Amino acid sequence: MNHDATPLQLWILFAAMGLVTLVARASFLLLQDRWTMPAVVRRALPYVPPAVLAALVAPALLEPSGRELLVADVRWIAGAVAVAVAWRTRSILATLGVGMGVLWLATALAGAVA
Repeated sequence: MNHDATPLQLWILFAAMGLVTLVARASFLLLQDRWTMPAVVRRALPYVPPAVLAALVAPALLEPSGRELLVADVRWIAGAVAVAVAWRTRSILATLGVGMGVLWLATALAGAVA
């Protein structure tokens, strides 16, 4: 069984995925006058950005590919600093900025040492 997709099939897939995303996002804007969001959903919305951030960062920190983790792995250092910044500032932008800055700096220093 061959699962290779042609370039046309890939473009159709990308366009379809984009259309589904557009419809899902636009539905909230287009239907906001006709539909009232339930209170439980409204209360849960503030937790969405931290949950998405955790879902994006956790796989990089936990390394599911089976590679051996070192205690001094620069990702763990950057992750710990980012957690501290998130805890102190409660700002996603500050967390991302400081975490990425520490990751880049630690990677550069680790590359210079190695």
